[in-house]
Amino acid sequence: MPYRNIDDPAKLRRLLEAVLLLEQDISLPVLLRHFIEEACSMVGARYGALGVLNEDHTALSEFITVGFDAQTEATIGPRPTGKGILGLLIEEPHAIRMANIANHPKSYGFPPNHPPMKSFLGVPVRARDEVFGNLYLTDKMGWNEFTKDDEELVQGLALAAGIAIENARLHQRVGQMAVFEDRDRIARDLHDAVVQQLFAIGLSLQGITRSMESPAVTERINRAIADIDDSIRQIRASIFELSSTSDIQGSRAAVLALVADLESTMDFEARVSFEGPVDSSLSPGVLEHLLFALHESLTNVAKHAQATEARVSVRVNARSCLLRVQDNGRGFSASASSSPDGIGLTNLRGRAEKLQGEMTIESSESGTTVEWSVPLLHDG
Repeated sequence: MPYRNIDDPAKLRRLLEAVLLLEQDISLPVLLRHFIEEACSMVGARYGALGVLNEDHTALSEFITVGFDAQTEATIGPRPTGKGILGLLIEEPHAIRMANIANHPKSYGFPPNHPPMKSFLGVPVRARDEVFGNLYLTDKMGWNEFTKDDEELVQGLALAAGIAIENARLHQRVGQMAVFEDRDRIARDLHDAVVQQLFAIGLSLQGITRSMESPAVTERINRAIADIDDSIRQIRASIFELSSTSDIQGSRAAVLALVADLESTMDFEARVSFEGPVDSSLSPGVLEHLLFALHESLTNVAKHAQATEARVSVRVNARSCLLRVQDNGRGFSASASSSPDGIGLTNLRGRAEKLQGEMTIESSESGTTVEWSVPLLHDG
């Protein structure tokens, strides 16, 4: 039975009060930080942190800390991803206590400007049988190491944190399903009504031009047909956006699915490669814009390049995401009539700028390279 050795009613009352916060409408980051602060306060820890695991349970995707001032936070550098002792808890999700971190064979050391730490207590954050992350405490003040009672108190808070994370993810999935249903309905309406009507109007106008004797009127009608074709293309791109984001899968799977969907319209092979933590680092907002950029880039290759091969690469690091689409087609010059830099690429460039990123195009007789890059600081 948990807490059987704890005889401090005040600590048990604080633990109960912290757990009861689950019933209140508090955002997950605020709630998790409160759990860390309570854990530090109840067991006398100088520093505390909570790491949330990625979907593969192989590394930490989020890391919330307590006890550092702003200057120390800024000088330490990137958040840990789960090496050393932190990685041990990922591999073996059970409570760990030690008097000196440095003495453990798994100790990875601290980065420059990191404050020294000795005693350590780590417990998994879980709900039922699923582990969502780990709660870490270091430097018990006034004692050489944390106690068994400390461990049991912190396990209670870790359980509450696990329930909070699970509840937040469940609410997110419910919300996503509602949004996805609306997206599917809108996509069907756009395709079945708007696109088909525009297509019919375009065909009617083409029929009228055959009987026209005035070149000026014929030219105006042809321009109108071209505008309708552009509208259809943009609506179809919007339909793709709506439908492609409705599948709850990883970013890699979404990219591969898009390339597979476009294969029927391409006379060339598109090879795809990935580098970095693509699945765990791309937010839904960034992924949506990236898929649009990829769709537009491959469509332009199919229309203009006369290529026999295209290479798609998605590279992600701690700070940015880079999409590169490179083909071996005929290329173009900025003034050439075959230049693909029209409405689609203008929108593509605008999407990058919206996320404080950029898009560049380099083209020669041996092919064209489009690079679309955005920082991973915004969920646009």
